[in-house]
Amino acid sequence: MATRGQNVKVVDDEDCGCEYYFIDGIETTMQDSLYGFRREDGTVVAPNIYRYVDKFTNGYCKVMIDYGQCGMIDTSGAIVVPCIFDDMEYPSEGRVLVMKDDRMGFLDLNGNLVIPLDYPQAGSFSEGCAPVLVQIDSFFSACTFIDTLGHQLFPPVFQNLQPFNCGLAPVRRYERWGIIDHEGNEVLPIMFETLTTIFDTLFFAGDDDGMALYDRTMKPLTEPVYTWTGGISESRVLVQRNGKYGYLDRQGHEVIPCTYDEIGRFRNNRTMVCRDHRYGIIDTNEHFVLPLEYENTTPKGKKYRYFDGLAMVEKNGKLGYVDTLGNLVIPFYFDDAYEFTEGLACVKYKGRWGYIDVKGDVYMPFVFDVASPFEWGRAEVYYMGEKRKVNRQGKCVKNCKGIISWRELKE
Repeated sequence: MATRGQNVKVVDDEDCGCEYYFIDGIETTMQDSLYGFRREDGTVVAPNIYRYVDKFTNGYCKVMIDYGQCGMIDTSGAIVVPCIFDDMEYPSEGRVLVMKDDRMGFLDLNGNLVIPLDYPQAGSFSEGCAPVLVQIDSFFSACTFIDTLGHQLFPPVFQNLQPFNCGLAPVRRYERWGIIDHEGNEVLPIMFETLTTIFDTLFFAGDDDGMALYDRTMKPLTEPVYTWTGGISESRVLVQRNGKYGYLDRQGHEVIPCTYDEIGRFRNNRTMVCRDHRYGIIDTNEHFVLPLEYENTTPKGKKYRYFDGLAMVEKNGKLGYVDTLGNLVIPFYFDDAYEFTEGLACVKYKGRWGYIDVKGDVYMPFVFDVASPFEWGRAEVYYMGEKRKVNRQGKCVKNCKGIISWRELKE
């Protein structure tokens, strides 16, 4: 998938009823149900010969001549990986993980097989190492790490392992977990029933009754009282204790006590909290931006999370939007709504859907049966019972017979 940081634009093609995506100057084309690529000036990058194509990611794109015939091209259209594999991953540290006939191996970026397809399972490279499953049967599995030339770093004595992160890798042997370094040394003894992935040098280890937070010193920073963790979010660690949620700081202090029935991940130093079916918003120090006075009964949208500087909130069955200070900037007018995307939000008013901008002004009138959020410059709508697509300027770009720009329509 394309990332938001890439240079992406979309134009429409009324004849084929499809859309062309421009990613870093290359557009996807379709002819006779087959896909290809060309540049913005019309230069063909790859002919329309592929049954399936992904979107360019970091200069590469997965393509399929047919189902089960997967390969990869670069931005010049050159074939990096021939279409002979069942599946593959995007390059990682100069290696491409490929799969064929239930076996896995690695190619270099010239398409040469540098690590044979010897493994029933494997993962992509991280910190110069890739996890591989060497042997598996009904009673035993044997795992280890290999380097970029395929050499095993140490004997396959583990039953499970996870990729290296910050020089550390969780491993399991005989139903117990620990952590090793790149040389295979046990830096955390293999004695724990439960061990999480390593996130930014932090991890949890313990048993089914509770886990403690550790850092790379391998000494516990907390008591083993946490039964779940959601990872790190803006220097705060999401945890669960006694069925309630809160946050720790990186030193293990419970800076947001585990007293909430629900809690979200931080975004721009704000997150949603819920207690006794009432919702609000706090900052990373548990200062209330929005008090616990709000509801969450309508099914659509991501409430109490900030998008384009505004968070959707609900009160007395109606929806509105607040800014990062908790000020109500778009009043509680709407029966249903979504979060803002690309500067617009689709909202339902008096039984019909339309679009508003971040000032609350009507951008497209309330004329749609159903509407959806914008993504890559397009939104799907139902108008007069027909599914259509609209661009951000309000123009119909798919299934448009008899339709003018919706911005020119009256409700």
